[in-house]
Amino acid sequence: MGVLKDKTIVVGVSGGIAAYKSAELVRLLVTRGARVRVMMTRNGREFITPLTLQTLSQNPVATDTFSLTQESEIGHIRLADSADAIVIAPATADVIARAAVGIADDLVTTVLLAARCPIAFAPAMNVHMYEHPTVVENLARLKARGVTIIDPAEGELACGYEGKGRLADPALIVDEVERMVSPRELASERVLVTAGPTQEAIDPVRFV
Repeated sequence: MGVLKDKTIVVGVSGGIAAYKSAELVRLLVTRGARVRVMMTRNGREFITPLTLQTLSQNPVATDTFSLTQESEIGHIRLADSADAIVIAPATADVIARAAVGIADDLVTTVLLAARCPIAFAPAMNVHMYEHPTVVENLARLKARGVTIIDPAEGELACGYEGKGRLADPALIVDEVERMVSPRELASERVLVTAGPTQEAIDPVRFV
């Protein structure tokens, strides 16, 4: 199963056409042994149904901050506290902007503010939106806070344009999530790698 075994990964789905790929993302995470919890924005539910993601994740899907049922069973604070990592995929320009300035006006952005675990955003949008200075600044602001940005791929977009803006391949997103939750014992260490023997002279005859 690997590093994701028994890890709780929260997947946030926002309202872009790439939301259909979140189903494959959830499936891959479950296949690698993760406990997957899904949360969705209102617009995200316009592109893919909670039932689909509930079936794939085998867990209830959180959709409403003020649902009495969801708050008693999941709760946005409990959802944030239980997460070993959170990944927003797809991350639209809107959810990126709200997260960047700390707005918490729905379940997804509220959980993001409450979370203390590693967080990743996988942007997906029209190429011109992705290149807009505001989006660039918002992504830079999130990155400066330690948020992982999983760059979108280039190619033909759903809107008919060509360029950078396609959601990264779900398998690549899972690989990044694995990196985020992997132990980092050597993160602050300097390591020397050598491909052959090294010698330090003691005198003209002896060496170490």
